[in-house]
Order: sequence, then structure tokens, then C-alpha cells
Amino acid sequence: MKEYENVLYKHSNFYYIKDVLEELQVGKVDGILMDLGVSSYQLDEKSRGFSYMQDAPLDMRMNKKSSLDAYEVVNFYDENKLAKIIKEYGEERFAKRIANFIVENRKNKKIETTGELVDIIKRAIPAKFRREGPHPAKRTFQAIRIEVNGELEILNKAIEDSVKGLKSGGRIAIITFHSLEDRIVKNKFKELEDPCICPRDFPICTCGRQPLVKIITRKPIEPSKEEVERNPRSRSAKLRIAERL
Repeated sequence: MKEYENVLYKHSNFYYIKDVLEELQVGKVDGILMDLGVSSYQLDEKSRGFSYMQDAPLDMRMNKKSSLDAYEVVNFYDENKLAKIIKEYGEERFAKRIANFIVENRKNKKIETTGELVDIIKRAIPAKFRREGPHPAKRTFQAIRIEVNGELEILNKAIEDSVKGLKSGGRIAIITFHSLEDRIVKNKFKELEDPCICPRDFPICTCGRQPLVKIITRKPIEPSKEEVERNPRSRSAKLRIAERL
């Protein structure tokens, strides 16, 4: 798209969208699209350490300048904190067991690569459950990546700031790739559509909070069978849209 004069590239984070809009002096915008997926380049670039399918140094930083990486999380977080992250961010039923196996293994030698971590996770999950569903390391890797990059904290602020940056009638569209992100987007849109905090039995609103958006997609838009066949990584994608009032 570089050949188009009206396309401007800005390397930043959704978290800073308010600052970016102010810096570019564009005022209010007509639309914002957020694709929350890890880029195919990052997944395929072995050295980034995102993939549980390739052995690489534990990293998982989207921003290479960030000080926190997967090596730090895996080797220095205590067992309770690890279990909490894996359970909450990965929705992994064996979070406590995986955290315990990680801590026990790192007592002898620091865990340095994604391959080593995958082997530990596989040993922690009972054989019956390893044979069912997605790759046994998928949820734990997701959890560690979210922790390293502060993804969920960034998302809440990014949605609020993005909506404030929209013109009336402008739309925000967000593509998510796992249930945690989708839940945050769904709930944040609902909160922005109905921000009233008055008790439900009050006959009229007295808090004065006004709706900021109208939800366009009550249910998320999901990829068609044909799209998934063309692009298997789109399988878990969900699109939600809201319009600024």
C-alpha cells in the first residue's frame, strides 16, 4: 500500500492510539479497525519464540525493546503467579499442574527454549487430554504471551480511547482470536452502549452517563468455511463492530 499517498504508516501500539491521533493532527476519524492477532510474520519468525511448533529461545515480545520476556516469566515467576496466569489468560484446566512442573524443572536448569517448555507442558498434561483438542501447549503459550505483552490491559484502554476518537457515525471494528479478547470486547461495547450505573429499580437514570456507541454486531461475525480453507489461521477469528453515537 506504499504507493498510495493517503496511506501513512505509524509503528506504535493500540494503547497509544489517542497520542498517535493527536500527533498526526487528524482530529476525529471515520473508522478504526483493530486486528488483535499475532502477525503471521511473528509466528513464523522462529527467533521471536511465539510458536510451540518450532524450537527457539523463549521470548514472545511483540516489542523487542520491552524488558519483560517469556524467559523471565517462565523462570522467575513464583508457582502461584504462574498458575494464575495460565488459568486466567490461557483458560487451561491443568494450570496448577503445569506451573508445578515448570517450577520443579527450573530448579535443576533454567528453561531456555520453547521446545523445552513444550516438553514440560506435555508431561504435565495427562495423556488422555493430550490426545484431544488443540496442541497441549497452545493455552499455556497464549497465557505467557498475553502476560509478556500486557495485551488485556492494553485492550481495555485502547477501545475506550478509540471510541472517543471516532466521529459521530464512525465505526470501530475489532478482530479477536481467542475467547478472553472476545469477552473483553463484548463487555466493553456493552458498557459503552449502556454506561448507566443507577440501580435497576430506579424509574429514571440519575447518574447522567450517556451511551457512546450502538452495537452493530450482537453476535460476532465468524469466518466462512471457504475462508478457513484458504487461511486456516482465521479459524478462531471473531469480528465485533460498534458505531459512535
